[in-house]
Amino acid sequence: MTRAAADPSYRLGVDIGGTFTDVVLMSADGSIFSKKVLSTPLDYSEGIETGVSALLAELNIAASQIREFVHATTVATNTIIERKGAKVGLLTTRGFRDVLEIGRFRTPKLYDMTYKKPAPLVDRHLRLEVDERIAADGSVITALDEVAMTAAAKVFAAEGVEAISVTFINSYANAAHERRAAEMLRQFLPGVPVTASIDLLPQLGEYERTSTTVVNSYIRPVVERYVSALKARLDRLGIRAPLMIMQSSGGISPGDVVARQPIDIIESGPAAGVLGGQRLGVKIGIGDMLVFDMGGTTAKATVIEKHAFSLCPETEVGGGAALGTRMIKGAGYPVQVPTIDIAEVGAGGGSIAASDAAGGLLVGPRSAGAEPGPVAYGRGGTSPTVTDANLVLGYLNPHALVSGELKLDMDGARAAIAALGERVGLPAIETAYGIHAIADATMLRALRGVSSEKGRDPAQYAMLAIGGNGPVHACSLAQAAGMTHIVVPPVAGLFSALGMLFADVEHQLVQAFYRRLDETDLTRLEEAFAPLRARGLEMLRAEGFAMPERQSVSLFADLRYMGQTTPLTLPVPDGADALEKLAAAFHTEHAGVFGYASPHEPIQFVSLKLVCRGVPEHPRMPDQARRSAEKTATAHVRRAYFGPEGWFDTPVVPRAALAAGAMSGPLIVEEYDTTIVVLPGWSAALDSWNNVLVTRSAA
Repeated sequence: MTRAAADPSYRLGVDIGGTFTDVVLMSADGSIFSKKVLSTPLDYSEGIETGVSALLAELNIAASQIREFVHATTVATNTIIERKGAKVGLLTTRGFRDVLEIGRFRTPKLYDMTYKKPAPLVDRHLRLEVDERIAADGSVITALDEVAMTAAAKVFAAEGVEAISVTFINSYANAAHERRAAEMLRQFLPGVPVTASIDLLPQLGEYERTSTTVVNSYIRPVVERYVSALKARLDRLGIRAPLMIMQSSGGISPGDVVARQPIDIIESGPAAGVLGGQRLGVKIGIGDMLVFDMGGTTAKATVIEKHAFSLCPETEVGGGAALGTRMIKGAGYPVQVPTIDIAEVGAGGGSIAASDAAGGLLVGPRSAGAEPGPVAYGRGGTSPTVTDANLVLGYLNPHALVSGELKLDMDGARAAIAALGERVGLPAIETAYGIHAIADATMLRALRGVSSEKGRDPAQYAMLAIGGNGPVHACSLAQAAGMTHIVVPPVAGLFSALGMLFADVEHQLVQAFYRRLDETDLTRLEEAFAPLRARGLEMLRAEGFAMPERQSVSLFADLRYMGQTTPLTLPVPDGADALEKLAAAFHTEHAGVFGYASPHEPIQFVSLKLVCRGVPEHPRMPDQARRSAEKTATAHVRRAYFGPEGWFDTPVVPRAALAAGAMSGPLIVEEYDTTIVVLPGWSAALDSWNNVLVTRSAA
């Protein structure tokens, strides 16, 4: 076979999902080559090696031609959800041993008196106290008791802890005690990773700071082993490109950095799809977009406004799917790292359908995942899923997916759906359509969580439909939300793997800065930013961005009215009147987020943040992206069921068929990695970037 393109170098993106591992290879001219394989939950790096080696072999590409490897992973998230993290020890100030259990008075089930919060990630007997005390102004009230420190280290050693967190009260104001304690622990317990809160989150909020530090320690050994195993597999394949990993904030960072601070990759996979959507929106001129990403386990939604996505300063992990509303908290462990604002629900292609005690139909949040997977996969699954329902409805190829590589058992899917139908008192086809509709209703919660619940009308946005199942449900979901325009990008089913190739190297740093705005001048502000700037630029230089023109630095501040709990993050403007502009911007933003402003109340700084990015020599995103070397579907007709409108003889075509002109629904566009279902009353066309544009006909 001839080589994939004349350019001898390629960039490789790999995204691990709950069901599939997606591999995307892109050349300098925008040619895209891809592979979709089942994930390997026992060792996710095995699925990566399988998919990458198979793709390189198919294309006759040498591993040495890969100049960049970017990866998004769910390893950190899964470790918390499955409670398979390290045995952690916590060292804290005397009197603060139980801060993880006291937490905040928040619960996702307000009137459920039996609800219990998730247990702390550190057992109580491994939460040790030492005498030390720093005042809020940084003065030392009680010196660090180093004798007690030595005793604590011996306890940790005897208990066999695998990671240690150190969080002392008010360490953000004076880090001396915390740094000394961490130093002693590293000396006494060599090889045991120690995370000091001052290195991770030097700011106010004792509970949130402790929780963030403990979560980092809990997942750190697991992520370190994973990164090491993945590097070994890449070496075995002959790939010498540096390993870069997607962060929750939308940037990428070296694997070694992420291994030490894995808290930054909690939402690694979803962030890649959003970042790719934002870059695509800039390229095609769509500034307001609602990203809908439906995979095998979950569905996610994010709003992009004026070509920008919003970041949350805090997220919760380990408590199940996030509904996208700031009012529902307390189900998981708070983590204060910048994270793209994503709403998530437990509805994906692998979501299991069942009946409740009253004979009603239920869908999710349990998922069949990759093992055993939907019934149709023939890998031992017995419970019908959303994928089985879509297969029975005629939306999916009845013989195989991913261009024939994954054979399907249509008879098995029909039998499982029919058996469920008997339990709920419905014919098989109505049961299948009911599963599809209930999945839509669940996913509508995610769309509303980032739109109408925050005062936005979803009808004002175009929907970007991605994920293996996103384009299957996009039309019916958009119709329910009142939306009229859908964009399905090239390789939509692997778009997260593609999107991460558009991301820049990025680091976000934070420093406590607790003082009133009206008592601060520009000199004091710049002095506070100076160490952050120096640290950020040093990180960029170490990663190959040595010249000033290849370094980008942005400054932000967390602000609140005096006495408030929740701050807002705003960019720090330039100029002699920067503080006046910052105050005015805060009042405006506060009115937009909370519905009111108080111009006469004093404003308080909480912390300062710095975002440093490496500026690439060449654009990260090509002018055009087209899939190459793909087995395309042959145009034919398949019967498909569209609910109340009944059965239709539906044309099935490849994406390339739309180049000849728009086609009206009902229509199915069948691709290697996904299927686009165009409902009656909608039409599909191709744009210059090879996106499928699906629009609703005027009533």
